[in-house]
Amino acid sequence: MNRTLTAREMDIMSVLWDLESATVAEVRERLEDDLAYNTVLTILRILEAKGLAAHRKEGRAHRYHPLLGREEAGRSILGRMRDKLFKGSAELLMTHLVAEEQLSPEAVRRLRKLLDERLEKEEER
Repeated sequence: MNRTLTAREMDIMSVLWDLESATVAEVRERLEDDLAYNTVLTILRILEAKGLAAHRKEGRAHRYHPLLGREEAGRSILGRMRDKLFKGSAELLMTHLVAEEQLSPEAVRRLRKLLDERLEKEEER
């Protein structure tokens, strides 16, 4: 089964990551879009089939929790973006993000520090 996330699946996973576990009704309440209960339930079942979420019975309801971590999903999504939109170039992806985002001076300093540390490690090799 395909383990990639659609936009809707990502919205629902984001709620699960934030809450750590939730019922269908709780997920629905947190979504920006007003989706039908059955739509949210269907997407949660798809996430289960993909091995990205699971549930346990809680009374009459099911409580869903993520099996895929937010960081792991981020790596996967960034990797796909890099490959599909930036021809496999991490440099082009980074350049785009830095050029297009409104970064505070503090954020730029943190990025510069990370890049300097990376450069030092590469030069030690």
